[in-house]
Amino acid sequence: MRTVDFSPLYRSAVGFDRLASLLDAAAIENAAGYPPYNIERTDDQTYRIDIAVAGFKPDELTIDVRETLLTVQGRKTANDDARRYLHRGLAERNFERKFQLADHVVVKDARIADGLLSINLVREVPEALKPRQIPIQQSTLTIESEKAA
Repeated sequence: MRTVDFSPLYRSAVGFDRLASLLDAAAIENAAGYPPYNIERTDDQTYRIDIAVAGFKPDELTIDVRETLLTVQGRKTANDDARRYLHRGLAERNFERKFQLADHVVVKDARIADGLLSINLVREVPEALKPRQIPIQQSTLTIESEKAA
């Protein structure tokens, strides 16, 4: 439940209609807390998400991107071993993590090493949407009275 009033933001921000819903979704998602992850800005236009997936094999993980929603799922295969644990502290449970991507951010690649799933992202802004400078032309209007003099 949101207790913060975002209506003052809407007076000066145009086109951010989904801001409140994104904040609500982030609050719900962060409540789960598993698995832990880092989001790192590696360059001006590149990012990396590292997710702790110790105990998961690459074929037990799926990465799906639909429009601006990145979903990472881990589905553990059933462990039918007759193990008798004295203490079980490693979480080997299924998970689903969702990340809302900004416009023009695409997934470049994903790698798994040392129990970390690293997803590399890059922001690719189309040339038509990049800022450009518009030249200002000086108009050469003459007034009729100046011509007569």
